[in-house]
Amino acid sequence: MADENQETPTSELEEGAQGGEQPRTAKNTVAVEDVGPCKKKVVVEVPEETIKETVDEQYRELRRDAVLPGFRRGRAPRRLLEKRFGKETGEQVKLKLLAEASEAAIKDRKLDVLTDPEVDYQHIELPESGPLKFEFEVEVRPEFELPALEGIAVTRPKLEVTEGQIDREIEQLQRWSGVWTPREGGTIERDDQVIADVRQTIELTDEEKAKQAAQMEGKTEGKEETPTYIPEAEQKLDNAEIYVRPNGFVGPVPVEKLDELLAGAVVGDRKTTTVEIPKTYFREELQGRKVNIEIEIKDVKYLKPAEVNEPFLKHYGVETVPELRDRIRDNLQTRLESQGRTDMSEQIYQYLLDHATFDLPTDLVARQAGSVLQRQYVNLLSRGLSRQQVEEQMEHLRAGSEEQAKQQLKTFFIMDKVAEKLGVEVGEEEINGHIARVALQRGQRPEKLKEQMERDGSLSQFRLEVRQSNCINKLLESAKITEAPEEKAEKGKKSRKKSPAEPGPGKAE
Repeated sequence: MADENQETPTSELEEGAQGGEQPRTAKNTVAVEDVGPCKKKVVVEVPEETIKETVDEQYRELRRDAVLPGFRRGRAPRRLLEKRFGKETGEQVKLKLLAEASEAAIKDRKLDVLTDPEVDYQHIELPESGPLKFEFEVEVRPEFELPALEGIAVTRPKLEVTEGQIDREIEQLQRWSGVWTPREGGTIERDDQVIADVRQTIELTDEEKAKQAAQMEGKTEGKEETPTYIPEAEQKLDNAEIYVRPNGFVGPVPVEKLDELLAGAVVGDRKTTTVEIPKTYFREELQGRKVNIEIEIKDVKYLKPAEVNEPFLKHYGVETVPELRDRIRDNLQTRLESQGRTDMSEQIYQYLLDHATFDLPTDLVARQAGSVLQRQYVNLLSRGLSRQQVEEQMEHLRAGSEEQAKQQLKTFFIMDKVAEKLGVEVGEEEINGHIARVALQRGQRPEKLKEQMERDGSLSQFRLEVRQSNCINKLLESAKITEAPEEKAEKGKKSRKKSPAEPGPGKAE
């Protein structure tokens, strides 16, 4: 018997001398079936011949690189390689076959997948003989027909700026330029500002009380332990500013019906309340806590609107009241025209959503709903709302997040198909132009804003929104537009339906 450490004759290495992967001589068997909305199950069978070819390729590569005692590189016999590296090589062959076969199945069957195939690699074994059988599921792009894109019926709203609306705008400017003034008599009214000394006491759980006692005892005995975090039971705030609103803050603690608690009180009064803070509150140390609050009122102020006088007019860049009213009228008219354009765009979106019907995969909707909530949370914070105001809205938003996710996904698929049919593309120069305009509004440098958008992943969403906007503009060019009856501007201020193309909630009024 020959020694297995003896070098293999050259005749045994002819296979290895060929080098490189050879074309597969046998074809995989692939079956595809529907398993849900936009979901396919793909069953693949890799023939035994392909497995053998892949194993041979793997050992040829291994032989070229492996260095074993008693053999020069590239001279180790196959049987020794199998003995030494058989398990590892088998795993590599399995992974290679699964990856190649799943990719080929998707390509050959022309599946427009939304996610990568989920192949259970760990629980699939490479057979000693016979074919390799496995299956996986993928989410695919929905198939549907677009409705007619030309001559879409659209109504153009006709809005008129009224003197009453201009008056309200001036009143708002007066409030913005107003000053907090001591209220004579000191009786608190809604929207007042209260200066108060506050004491807040957090109710500890029995477990926390026990831990606190144990820690105190440990200190006394001189033990060195890492103390368990226990929130500060009592906190005092001197001269705290409190704004009397239905949902306000006393220090860091949100208080519902704060206006009812304080209304009618005067300087020197003490008001107490107990607040149960939501478990979703943004400050972790207060989540789910019960807090007792005592408020000692020291001063009461109201917002005194600024007078419409020369300094006021100068602040807003005009010299006379008529000039101010004209400027406001122009601004309102511009806003109304923009609103009219938005209303017509929403009619286009709604037409497309109503006339393109298809189902969506449940998993995709769930993931999108999570993204919707996260984006809404961040948007509300970035638009100046307090975290308490955000939390107040989140429960309502959660209830509608699934429906909004479905609408956003449907809009994405529809507009993607519309863009393809109309040949709408967005070039880099156009994107840069839009970014420059946004940067100007934010007071940023365009290149810095673009870098930021690339880092946080919002650039792709921005590009998508620009493409959708271009599609809507093109559809409006061929739309059948009729004028709506004239409406007063204040009637147009009612809450409108959110455009499905927009990624997040509108600015709160």
